[in-house]
Amino acid sequence: MHKKLFIPGPVEVRPEVLEQMAQPLIGHRSKEASSLQKRISNNLRKVFFTDSEILLSTTSGSGLMEGAIRSCTAKRAAVFSVGAFGKRWYDMAVSNNVPADLFEVEMGQAINAEMVNDVLKTGKYDLIAVTHNETSTGVMNPIDEIGEIVKKYDDIIFIVDAVSSAAGTKIEVDKWGIDICITSSQKALGLPPGISLCTFSQRAKERAEKVKNRGTYLDLLSLYNYIQKKDYQYPSTPSISHMFALDYQLDYILNKEGLENRFNRHLELAKVVRNWAKKYFDLFADENHLSNTLTTVKNTRNIDISELNKELGKRGFVISNGYGSLKDKTFRIAHMADCTMEDLEELLVNINDILGLD
Repeated sequence: MHKKLFIPGPVEVRPEVLEQMAQPLIGHRSKEASSLQKRISNNLRKVFFTDSEILLSTTSGSGLMEGAIRSCTAKRAAVFSVGAFGKRWYDMAVSNNVPADLFEVEMGQAINAEMVNDVLKTGKYDLIAVTHNETSTGVMNPIDEIGEIVKKYDDIIFIVDAVSSAAGTKIEVDKWGIDICITSSQKALGLPPGISLCTFSQRAKERAEKVKNRGTYLDLLSLYNYIQKKDYQYPSTPSISHMFALDYQLDYILNKEGLENRFNRHLELAKVVRNWAKKYFDLFADENHLSNTLTTVKNTRNIDISELNKELGKRGFVISNGYGSLKDKTFRIAHMADCTMEDLEELLVNINDILGLD
């Protein structure tokens, strides 16, 4: 039995999208490949509300996260973390010999713009890295407010991990001053895992030109320069099958569902889960900064989450336990990509039945 995925990724993928990946391949040096990848980039600019260039990568989102902090830190990076994935960005910097400092807040809380200002005004940093949507805690950081602070400093490159939020909630890259905004295929975009993408501003390009050791495969400046010279072809062989699916899904998002409708659907799904959680358990994250694509529920009833998932599996569903130190203390219900209200309500009815909540 297939289990419907209500986990933070991979997500359920519509059959029509999966079918696109079965198309016959084309040469990655062909005109068809150039047209495909250029069309994808133009449509992604609409999703991100940006005029910046778009870079595609046959990696998970972590690949472009590593590439961004390595390619654009000339002096020192300030990494702000509200959970496991913010900490991962710091670890990437350290393992790549990129000078960096980690600034953490209490799990369940969001980053405060004033805190960011206090760090940046020291003059020690030329890059700031922030996770927009932390799937371990269910916090969505106020990237717009942080962006206003960053704009006060001309030499700061602003990079954002929007892996679990882009295409599920509105992110206005240019308006918020984001230089590199990263996401991957298996979250709110609603594709199988295997491809990631990011925006790449002129400021990011100019900074990368000053950084000597940017690596090879994940050198964002190399990707940028190559697609300019080669009409949106890439230096290494890309996953053309993912490109077919992404091209199809972007057309669906922009021209069939509509961006604003997609954002509103995600918010409505989130409200249903939040209300359910508050009725039977509690929310883990600060209610002023809740994720629109995933809800982290505090396990106030001390239920056996593994046992709940085992029973859900028999009925064709799966949710996620808490992450890291939050295992068994919380559980997570994702409501992203092409999840419908009917799907979500069916899940919650089954959880209530298994736990005897009604």
